[in-house]
Amino acid sequence: MLALTVMLATASLALADRLTRRPIAEAIAEDTRRSLAQVLPADSYDNDPTRDIVHARDGDLAVTVHVARRAGVPTGVVIATRARGYGGEIGLVVGVSRDQRVLGVRITRHAETPGLGDKIELAKSDWVHSFAGRHLADPDAARWAVRKDGGEFDQFAGATITPRAVVAAVKSSLELYRREHHEWFARRDPS
Repeated sequence: MLALTVMLATASLALADRLTRRPIAEAIAEDTRRSLAQVLPADSYDNDPTRDIVHARDGDLAVTVHVARRAGVPTGVVIATRARGYGGEIGLVVGVSRDQRVLGVRITRHAETPGLGDKIELAKSDWVHSFAGRHLADPDAARWAVRKDGGEFDQFAGATITPRAVVAAVKSSLELYRREHHEWFARRDPS
């Protein structure tokens, strides 16, 4: 009897996995498309950046790089990365143009304190717009920090750790782009 119960449970789990695997994958792909669309101008690519991906390392951190191309020519990337905020891990995407400028930054997930650290969300504050158009020389390397640390970027009253983490992640993404974009762009578009 126990063996029959285990077999039925196993079969049920296998069936549930088979039935839900594709819808879950499609939902994740749609979420990724929406995130990319927020930091990449629609007219800057004609490929599918959700399929033209590179898995890279930024120090100890594994990141996913989505390459945007127009007529086969790379126009920029979106780097999906993470930072350690006050409330835990912060997921973010950083759009970077071919000329190494930030196209946009969006927070994809976080557990920051409501009313304080959650101001990294576009729905709560336009703070993430402060990165648009910036590159590693604007501001200079020493000023890629929050104001409390002598940097260029605002922090939030009562919540310095969160913006500090996001600023560091954006800067790190730009540094990664500068070091490795030639290798990413040399790859063929798999679409």
